[in-house]
Amino acid sequence: MNKTALVIIDVQNDYFPQAKMALYQAELALKQINLLEDAFLKNKQPIIYIQHIFNQPNAPFFEAGTFGVELHSGLQLTADSIVVEKHYPNSFFETNLKTVLDQFGVEKLVISGMMTHMCVDATSRAAAEFGYDPVVIADATATRDLSYANKTVQAEDVQTACLAAFQMFSTVLSVDEYLNS
Repeated sequence: MNKTALVIIDVQNDYFPQAKMALYQAELALKQINLLEDAFLKNKQPIIYIQHIFNQPNAPFFEAGTFGVELHSGLQLTADSIVVEKHYPNSFFETNLKTVLDQFGVEKLVISGMMTHMCVDATSRAAAEFGYDPVVIADATATRDLSYANKTVQAEDVQTACLAAFQMFSTVLSVDEYLNS
């Protein structure tokens, strides 16, 4: 039986406009994530929300106990929602995510969230390594500009490069492509 789960990574307040680590097109990604939530809720398929919390005091973002660390109110969370707390980019590392997925008999992971170049990347690669079939939803992810050696790579280019690389170990689709497949 091919059971599918939706994994929504780090859709937290600090990634939205006027926050500590605002991402390029975070609001657009959230709208696309909502479409996925609608479909998974309608089909009674599991949705797992991932929440990143930095444990150290004065963290640059996602500091425990702050508004920024909270999951965004635009998500369709309920009292029964499954939330996995993590402290590293890989949502599997030192968490119960694999146990939760295995309890549902999940084989395919539909992956969305933030940041494309960090936590979405690490989690998607780990999913493939654990034998899951990862499907990254391109327009349901968001990233930011990156800088190195006095050069800046624009968020759109970071996004494109990441999604191109993901094709080596996962399927990359838009929300529309996924929902119509």
